[in-house]
Amino acid sequence: MKYRQLGNTDVDVSLICLGTMTYGEQNTQQEAFQQMDYAFEQGVNFFDAAEMYPVPPRPSTQGSTETIVGNWLKERGLRDKITLASKVTGRGDNNPGMEHVRGGPRLSADHVQLACEGSLNRLQTDVIDLYQVHWPERPANFFGQLGYRHRESDDIAIHETLSALAKLVEQGKVRYIGLSNETPWGVMEYLRLAKEYNLPTVVSIQNPYNLLNRSFEVGLAEMSIREKVGLLAYSPLAFGVLSGKYLGGKRPAGARLTLFERFSRYTNANSTAATEAYVSLANELSLDPAQMALAFVNQQAFVSSNIIGATTMEQLRSNIASVDVELDKEALKALDKLHSKYPIPAP
Repeated sequence: MKYRQLGNTDVDVSLICLGTMTYGEQNTQQEAFQQMDYAFEQGVNFFDAAEMYPVPPRPSTQGSTETIVGNWLKERGLRDKITLASKVTGRGDNNPGMEHVRGGPRLSADHVQLACEGSLNRLQTDVIDLYQVHWPERPANFFGQLGYRHRESDDIAIHETLSALAKLVEQGKVRYIGLSNETPWGVMEYLRLAKEYNLPTVVSIQNPYNLLNRSFEVGLAEMSIREKVGLLAYSPLAFGVLSGKYLGGKRPAGARLTLFERFSRYTNANSTAATEAYVSLANELSLDPAQMALAFVNQQAFVSSNIIGATTMEQLRSNIASVDVELDKEALKALDKLHSKYPIPAP
């Protein structure tokens, strides 16, 4: 396993982070334990969860992921060996279907405190190493939103949210704070407020990044490097699309896009054409398409960790093994050439 510094902290996290959002939905606790055991054995020391998981979010399963992770940590006695990340759910009407979380989640001081205490209880721990804002309070371009239109709303001010996160750090319930699904303006506002009011600074940003969505490179990549706010790349395989398993209209049994029609972000015509091209390139290079896609993410200087997810042990083994795949200059040039032909087909 390879390790990288988490933002401006003294914490080294594994380049591969274990995403857990299938635990309690597509994966049982027994299957989740098997995944976490294997990942830890392979040197993965970074696990990522969220209070709203598993996905898709439902009232009947909300919090199950953290409960399963907490049960594993307690049973294995490995809490001090794992950098544990979780997230506070963003404003509900920015992501419909969240009414069951805290009666309609907001990023106010009382909601942030309540959310963190709930996560600590489910995770069976006294402290969360990295606590992230899952998505912004304000309307903005995230979750594939294009064509920015400014809209004023009754947002909770970022200053209030950051102050609430600072209180959690002061209480010893959180070590570091991070963002997710955030924009360049949002990151800079958190950094500005932290400096102006002597509050904790954000150390990471968890945004989508993959061969079908390289939008992070446009404004946030430079910021990640210069401001030491490392990217925790999520959906590096575009919901499994970049493995090629859905090409030709295939819908494998038990796969996410087979089970849940709501996940259509990476299945438009342009994305399918791009995926076909990337899979063809992988075959030419004698590489597994999924490992090639993951290796591309792994090699980016602004990436602190690559969040992989799997529903089967076969997928998990392959995904973790991508850390040993090194793309040479010619392969990277070929990928950039395809990117020029299919620029960000799935933002």
